[in-house]
Amino acid sequence: MNIVQKEDPVLREKAEEVPVADIGSAKIRKLIQEMRTALASQKDGVAIAAPQVGASLRIFVVAGALLAQADKTYTGSPVDLIFINPVITRRSREKMEVEEGCLSVRWLYGKIRRAARVTLQAYNEEGEKIERGASGLLAQIFQHETDHLEGTLFTDHAKEVWEMSDEEIAELQKK
Repeated sequence: MNIVQKEDPVLREKAEEVPVADIGSAKIRKLIQEMRTALASQKDGVAIAAPQVGASLRIFVVAGALLAQADKTYTGSPVDLIFINPVITRRSREKMEVEEGCLSVRWLYGKIRRAARVTLQAYNEEGEKIERGASGLLAQIFQHETDHLEGTLFTDHAKEVWEMSDEEIAELQKK
């Protein structure tokens, strides 16, 4: 499964909501599996939104195992987290400046300001409504992925965008 890159117009579309009745359908389960496969193919990827695999639907997946490894404050389960029709309902006034990259804007990184804490409402893959608060890296991921669903890339708001060197890329791909 290929991850679409910044030139693809699907990344600039506002993704469509998944009808709640369709959440458990074979089509949506297949899409979530494709997203998991695409995410697992990238050693440095912690999350992916459906538009990144060419589907303009409001779904994103967070790799639970990578999140637990990357964020020592994360106390959740190492299983993948699935969010369907996510909406950020609260953002803290406190901001943090963080470095970001994106699987669809390969090898570009930049600094961006994000809310330090957010609350997200969504449906899980079983069609149950869930609400989850997040801080740190998970809060950053929630904001990055919901931006994707609005047709926004991190580079639209980032400062100091830079490209990773060939040596850095080779080192990352060895891990």
